[in-house]
Amino acid sequence: MGKTTGFMEYDRKTAEERDPRTRIGDWNEYQLPMAEAELRKQGARCMDCGTPFCHTGILIDGKDSGCPLYNLIPEWNDLVYRGRWKEALERLLHTNNFPEFTGRVCPAPCEGACTVAINDPAVAIKSIEREIIDRGFAEGWIVPEPPQTRTGKRVAIIGSGPAGLAAADQLNRAGHTVSVYERDDRIGGLLMYGIPNMKLEKSLVDRRVNLLREEGIAFVTNTEIGNDITMEQLQNDYDAVIVCTGAQKHRELPIEGRKLDGIHLAMPYLTQSTKALLDANYEANINATGKDVIVIGGGDTGADCVATALRQRCNSVVQFGRHPRQPDERSEDNPWPEYPFVFTLDYAYEEATAQFGRDPRQYSIITKRIVGDENGHVKELHTVEAEKIPAENGGYTFRDIPGSEKVWPTQLVLLAIGFEGAEDSILVGSDLEHKRRKVKAEYGQYTTNLEGVFAAGDVRRGQSLIVWAIHEGREAARECDRYLMGTTRLP
Repeated sequence: MGKTTGFMEYDRKTAEERDPRTRIGDWNEYQLPMAEAELRKQGARCMDCGTPFCHTGILIDGKDSGCPLYNLIPEWNDLVYRGRWKEALERLLHTNNFPEFTGRVCPAPCEGACTVAINDPAVAIKSIEREIIDRGFAEGWIVPEPPQTRTGKRVAIIGSGPAGLAAADQLNRAGHTVSVYERDDRIGGLLMYGIPNMKLEKSLVDRRVNLLREEGIAFVTNTEIGNDITMEQLQNDYDAVIVCTGAQKHRELPIEGRKLDGIHLAMPYLTQSTKALLDANYEANINATGKDVIVIGGGDTGADCVATALRQRCNSVVQFGRHPRQPDERSEDNPWPEYPFVFTLDYAYEEATAQFGRDPRQYSIITKRIVGDENGHVKELHTVEAEKIPAENGGYTFRDIPGSEKVWPTQLVLLAIGFEGAEDSILVGSDLEHKRRKVKAEYGQYTTNLEGVFAAGDVRRGQSLIVWAIHEGREAARECDRYLMGTTRLP
């Protein structure tokens, strides 16, 4: 553990952030490094827990609790407190293939399950994790480590997001020859194009991909399985296949006016914005410059759309959410150690508040119809406020509040209302059994109905967190290794 009385002596502090008014003028990372002295204090706040819930990743009533990667959090907190950084890095990499990603974009269910968080602010686990891995790269401790011997077995990974990269990394370490197929022009999946640069700089993704390449993993871009190559071809060419294509089938908004020009899904918007940043010759056809922007959907993807629109110098931005504002403290039905659903001011909302003087979020709003101008372009949204009503089946429904109707002028609408599951290219373009747009593969086994074909991550479990994707990629690699070799040493 850290200092015995550290949690009583030191207050929680996380990485400082660049000034919101300044950072919306560029696409650089918005967080700043923490000083070592402060990091050691934060490590000292880790308690001598009888049972450290932070690294026991489970679901409680469908809600995340703790880290699914089973990160050895108390161990590396203690090592940081003692200034033993290289050992902290070794313990961190023992369970997490990509801490530079999770330390930046994971919502940190570990902190929600921190024992300190029962009565006080949680240990700054995510900030410590990020600084450990950043120091590891800065000090040159992380170098290519290709396997000394090869098994002669060949494995294809479909999808280069966190699940696919984790599976590839593990199988390469086991000595198999691994090829990763990606339909886009760059490797990284949502890490590359789904998360804006200010949250995860693409140089960090490229750095990790280049490291994996130096260790012997082959990457094939601009190739979509089901269109460019069939699943049957992969099965013939490789000894095993792991499907990690994610869940990128967007939920739609089936209301009047949806087909008007100027209404776009969130992911194409974010993808185009990143491509324009990385390629000076790329011209995006979705841009928020000078427009009144409305984002429909209250989650993280919607927040990223808000932050992106601000950097493109939108005229205004509003984000609609169906649900009421979250409470300032945990509600009775959201107890520790579940992930805390409480009100927070995300980076995007800090920026919008600094720019326009108000939080862009509008709660309990239902969009009823969209109206266009004479040219068929969106010009306004019609909404109504709604009351969230408990339903008899344990769920809930929404009831319009009479007299709360409102018209919102807009020239750009971005739909960020989540994902239904896997896309047609992998479901229709193969004989994989699936249900509700999720490939059927039992958790812990990951085997599909096709011989030698496994599935992991969001394509199997549905839209989820980056830590669950890495967890499933690692576990699927273990089961794939067992399939290939009869036994496995992978964790």
